[in-house]
Amino acid sequence: MKNSILSTFILFIFCSLHSHAKTKVDTIYAADLQPIGRTLINNQHNLALITSGAHFGFSFKGNECAIYVSIADAGGHNYLQYELDGIYQKRIRVDGNLKEPIIIKAPNTGSHRIWIYKATEATSGALLFSKVAGEGVKSLSAPKLPLIEFIGNSITCGAAADDSEIPCGTGDYQDHHNAYMAYGPRVARALNANFILSSVSGIGVYRTWNRDSPSMPLVYENANFQEKDSLKWDFKTYQPKIVSIALGTNDMSNGDGSTRAPFDTIRFVNDYVKFVQLVKSKYPKAQIALLSSPMIKGNSREILQRCLSRIKATVDTTYLKDRPVATFFFEPMEAHGCSGHPSVADHQILAEELKPFFAGLLKQ
Repeated sequence: MKNSILSTFILFIFCSLHSHAKTKVDTIYAADLQPIGRTLINNQHNLALITSGAHFGFSFKGNECAIYVSIADAGGHNYLQYELDGIYQKRIRVDGNLKEPIIIKAPNTGSHRIWIYKATEATSGALLFSKVAGEGVKSLSAPKLPLIEFIGNSITCGAAADDSEIPCGTGDYQDHHNAYMAYGPRVARALNANFILSSVSGIGVYRTWNRDSPSMPLVYENANFQEKDSLKWDFKTYQPKIVSIALGTNDMSNGDGSTRAPFDTIRFVNDYVKFVQLVKSKYPKAQIALLSSPMIKGNSREILQRCLSRIKATVDTTYLKDRPVATFFFEPMEAHGCSGHPSVADHQILAEELKPFFAGLLKQ
């Protein structure tokens, strides 16, 4: 009897100690993450996600993991968003004074896969990741799939698309960004392709929506898409199968009501041709695709389409041995996002329009 009581007591102590034992926490540091998009390891050994939709993945066990992320602006804020086990979850605000890691919870224990995305564009500042911690955490590499680079403006960024948390007309510009739900990433996911976004709000081929500068040709080679950025992007990092270019909305814009020169079709075509030549010099084997704008209607829409057709003809004549430039003309859209931009739901419509077009290009 005494032996039985003693055995029961020992078993109780063992079980109690075991139940309070801490789960083993593993760590991946920034240098061991495998991101896709315009990113870099900075002087503080943090992984900087620079551009819209730049992302990295990892797996972990259990029901939670910790993301150590910060931003350079102590008084500002930014956003990440994430996908868990193949299902999109939500955006998470990253404040400049954040001291603790962001804890992401899974609905159950077991093995999980997570992808972290930058929700905002380069001009909103980088998200800086020092490490990821969790049980059995392991870095994931991007799947070996064809890559599409989407060059464009605020529409391509997914800017002003998401008012689910902060109503349009309130908050800051980055509060309504949702790169994950923009048309480019949607198309890529639907067609089993990787993507990178090279996009800047307000930018055009030879001018911005309300100024003469900067233009996409001026900033494209700069890692941070800033006009005076001395850090150049290494274009050997990726070799996309398709480069999609969607520019022209801001060149044709009437601006903010100030005096603005009329749209210059000759300059637009000439500068666009030069930009396509620049892109082809970086990616000699890529298929170039020129997209129009769903925001431009009426006579302006016809002018833009004629310009794109002229650009295609000029480039095709210059590069006779290359695959011809592809063009796609959107149907006009009444946008439901903030400040005249497509909403998250509108981006789904745009993606559905584009899927057959890109599916055909990927088969070539």
